[in-house]
Amino acid sequence: MRIEIVAVGTELLLGQIADTNSQWLGEQLAAIGVTSHFHQAVGDNHERIVLAFRTALARADGVIVCGGLGPTHDDITRDAIAEVMNVPLVRDESVVTAIRAMFESRGRTMPDSNLRQADVPEGSALIRQTMGTAPGLICPVGHKVVYAVPGVPYEMADMFSRAIAPDLQQRMAERGESAGVIASRVIRTWGMSESGLGEALAGHIDALDARSHGTSSATIAFLASGIEGIKVRVTVREEDEMTAAAVLDAEESAVRAVLSGAGGDVVFGIDDEAIEDAVAKVLLAEGLTIGLAESLTGGLAASRLVNVPGASAWFRGSVVSYASEVKFDVLGVPEGPVVTEEAARAMAEGACRVLGSDVGLSITGVAGPHEQDGQPPGTVYAGLARAGHETEVMAFTVPGDRSRVRQYATISALDFVRRSLGRTTTA
Repeated sequence: MRIEIVAVGTELLLGQIADTNSQWLGEQLAAIGVTSHFHQAVGDNHERIVLAFRTALARADGVIVCGGLGPTHDDITRDAIAEVMNVPLVRDESVVTAIRAMFESRGRTMPDSNLRQADVPEGSALIRQTMGTAPGLICPVGHKVVYAVPGVPYEMADMFSRAIAPDLQQRMAERGESAGVIASRVIRTWGMSESGLGEALAGHIDALDARSHGTSSATIAFLASGIEGIKVRVTVREEDEMTAAAVLDAEESAVRAVLSGAGGDVVFGIDDEAIEDAVAKVLLAEGLTIGLAESLTGGLAASRLVNVPGASAWFRGSVVSYASEVKFDVLGVPEGPVVTEEAARAMAEGACRVLGSDVGLSITGVAGPHEQDGQPPGTVYAGLARAGHETEVMAFTVPGDRSRVRQYATISALDFVRRSLGRTTTA
């Protein structure tokens, strides 16, 4: 069964709020095996909303529309649905009673404008409110259906779980469709370009396409996520969650093996695991603590590390040595240029000494817009010190404006820690 999501609200088109409802609904539909090929956003205009609904119904079995059920003049979703159904709006007195009672329970008088929320397209079924004023709707359109829910996220989620999901599952059963599940896993990488990942995985993707016959399939897509790297999303459709998980496990292993051969240790996490989680994991595995000496990044790396619950067990702190004098006086960096391999090495070793950590990470470079020490913007040096090991320094160049340079430098330096300590762990 195919469902299209339509988000109503001019504020969405103006970028004033993000459409998190469509994202959430897409995840929930996939979890019950419902396909969603299209999402639309449309402003508060009657003719355009009607067009959006008719377009959606032409290419899907049903529509979930979010928003436009409020009491104000620009809340016209009900009117548009009534036109698509070719029926009048009728006032449901039970809704009037419920809304009035809600206002009275709060010691307020219901404005007359709220009466509009009791107008429903004739022949529609109500989804009762439990949290707000606007009821949801289940509206038959021939052999198809339009579900209307408020745009308030928690009201929308409640109505979906309580009414829409069960109704969809019943419709699928009546059509003889096996619900199954659609599940995804995101493999997070750093260090390879999107095109490089695509080339590396091209043979595997071709093999998946060749053996996919519609009953059991896996697909791979790439999601460029800026300072969070490139994500490889594997999606499967299977009969049940256990089977889906097993297929995802196998696909994850296959993707990891291919990428390991093509680009080295580029995979740092799965799903919501960020680079700081990967650093925490390798530090905990070796029983090590880490201290930072940050110049270019100005505390960004420390901020990311403390996002991890329990960071106090392995994170000692950070010396934000933005001024050259702090590098010289606190960290013991020899006086001279500070955007150099030598400065990065001394900063990392100074972090270990000053903070009493097992591992020291340093980040120095040029954020821009002007060059420093003869180095162009985007130049970065990261140092990694550890007792009993030779201090390593990685030099690299990152693109972008001042903010992007600092963010890219942060994740690149943290990935440097993950890879370097990971090699020691597996040695």
